[in-house]
Amino acid sequence: MEFTEDNTSQFVELDHGTVHYHEAGTGPTLLLIHGSGPGVTGWANYQGNLAFFANRFRCIVVDLPGYGKSDSVGGDPVTGCVNVVVSLLDKLNIDKAHIIGNSLGGIVGSHIAAQHPQRVTSFTTIGGIGLNLFSAFPGEGLNLLTAFTEDPTRERVEVWLRSMVYDQSLVTDALIDSRFKQATEPKTLATTRELYSRESIQRITAFRQGEHATKTIEHLPSIIAPTLITWGRDDRVSPMDIALIPMRLIPNCELHVFSNCGHWAMIECKEQFESLVHGFLVLHEPSFH
Repeated sequence: MEFTEDNTSQFVELDHGTVHYHEAGTGPTLLLIHGSGPGVTGWANYQGNLAFFANRFRCIVVDLPGYGKSDSVGGDPVTGCVNVVVSLLDKLNIDKAHIIGNSLGGIVGSHIAAQHPQRVTSFTTIGGIGLNLFSAFPGEGLNLLTAFTEDPTRERVEVWLRSMVYDQSLVTDALIDSRFKQATEPKTLATTRELYSRESIQRITAFRQGEHATKTIEHLPSIIAPTLITWGRDDRVSPMDIALIPMRLIPNCELHVFSNCGHWAMIECKEQFESLVHGFLVLHEPSFH
C-alpha cells in the first residue's frame, strides 16, 4: 500500500480542541514528533520515512498544537505540546510507544520520557535537546527564523531552509513554495511568532545563559528509556556541541553524528538514519525478542 498525506490523515478531539495526525502500519507504536519553523508539519518532516518504519511499526505522526491541522493551545509551548501528545496517546489507548523527535519534537519527547517513563519504550532525538557549550545561542538558523517572523516573505523562507541542510540541492522551488504557503497560514504564522519573535528569543537567551540555565536540562537524568541522540555534524540551527551534555546526563544513552548533514538527518541522511534507528528500535522492542 502506498501511504499518502490524504490516506493516512486522522483527526481526534481532545479537551483543548482538535489534533491532527497521520497513521500507517501495524505493530508496536512508534510516535514521530516534528520540529518547529515556518511551514513545518508532521508530514513535512517524516513523509519520506513513513513507509520504511510502517513495515514493522504502527506509526503515529502528530501535528503539534498550532502546526498543520492541529488547534493551538495557550501557555508555555513545550508544556502544551507535552500535554497534548500524552492526551493523544491516552485517546488512542496507547500505553507505551517508541518516540522519535526532531528538534522541538526532541525536546517534547525528552520531557515525555522524563515525566512518563512507563509510557516510553525508547527515545530517539534528531538534534534538539541539550545546552550550547562552545557555540553561541541563538545560532544562525534561529536568527533566520526570527527574521522571518518580522518579515514573512518567500525569500526569507528560502534563506531559512538553506540553513537547515548541508546539501543545498534539497531546497527546491517546490519545497520553498510548499513551506511558504503553510508558513503564512494565520495559525501557523502565529505559532512561529510565539516561539521565535525577537522578544521570545531574547527571553530564551537570557534563561539559557543565566542562573536558570540548568533548568533546560535538569529533566534529562530522569530519562530511563534507552536513548539514541542523532545529530548532523554541520547543523547550523543547533550546533552539535549541544549534544554533549545530554549524552552524559541520560543514563542509557548513545550518540551518533552524521557527516555532511544539517538539521534534518531523517531527510538528508535518509538511508543511514533509517538503518541506524531501525536497528535501535528492534533491539529495544521486547515483542521482537
